[in-house]
Amino acid sequence: MPIRLENVGIAVRDLEATIAFFTDLGLSVVGRDTVSGEWTDTAVGLDGNHANIAMLETPDGQGRLELFEYLHPDAIETEPTLPNEIGMHRVAFQVDDIDAALAVAAKHGCHPLRGVANYQDVYKLTYLRGPSGILVMLAEDLTKS
Repeated sequence: MPIRLENVGIAVRDLEATIAFFTDLGLSVVGRDTVSGEWTDTAVGLDGNHANIAMLETPDGQGRLELFEYLHPDAIETEPTLPNEIGMHRVAFQVDDIDAALAVAAKHGCHPLRGVANYQDVYKLTYLRGPSGILVMLAEDLTKS
């Protein structure tokens, strides 16, 4: 049976701020909507489900993020995920220039958790907290010089 990853969905506190963060990093908005009704209740498993959503896509068209900001039921604030917690962990992006990507992230108040690491002269990579505490990994392939 063929299978492919459609998207990664992330509930966010502020949809506009999160869209700005990811579009500044290079993703594009490919769709927006407000969803509610019986079909969303059934699909998501929440009664009265009502949310503003945005679909973002990487420049190569291979990766998508679906961002959703709940209008009803109220969003539930939780502690940000730690790198060693079981469950949904992080979203990772390969970038051409990690320093440029980090400069963009810094404009949104987002900085590396500890610093930028060099993995065997193959990747420079780092984790940072994006909007709504989203854990984001940025990696630059050092073999593509």
